[in-house]
Amino acid sequence: MAGFLTEFRQFAMKGNVVDMAVGIIIGAAFGKIVASLVEDVIMPPIGWMLGKVDFSGLFINLTGEPYASLQAAKDAGAPVIGYGVFINACIHFTIVAFAVFLLIKWINRLKEFGGADEAEAAPPPPAEQVLLEEIRDILKEKGS
Repeated sequence: MAGFLTEFRQFAMKGNVVDMAVGIIIGAAFGKIVASLVEDVIMPPIGWMLGKVDFSGLFINLTGEPYASLQAAKDAGAPVIGYGVFINACIHFTIVAFAVFLLIKWINRLKEFGGADEAEAAPPPPAEQVLLEEIRDILKEKGS
């Protein structure tokens, strides 16, 4: 049992696992920020410009009975297609994707200013690998 715990501790403390955990935590917090941005900042003006429409309340009732809202239909157990919620989710996804794109672009720009290229930073290949590559090239020339 002690060996298992030691192995687990070594796994959990590796840089990639810790980085992934930090990324998940920050991603969850970022998701809440983006959700608030979409629901509280972006969608109200869009709904207002389109005639005071609240997208989250748009739905198709499959039973034909009248319901005052999507929530009322759901509470009654009526089958509904909540396409307004889907529209909000698509806008939410687009904003998150765009924010991630900008983040990756910013990180890549920082890498450009960070100094040496990754190719320059890589150590030269071992002599055995160079020799095998030369043999491969000679065999290719003879085969042609």
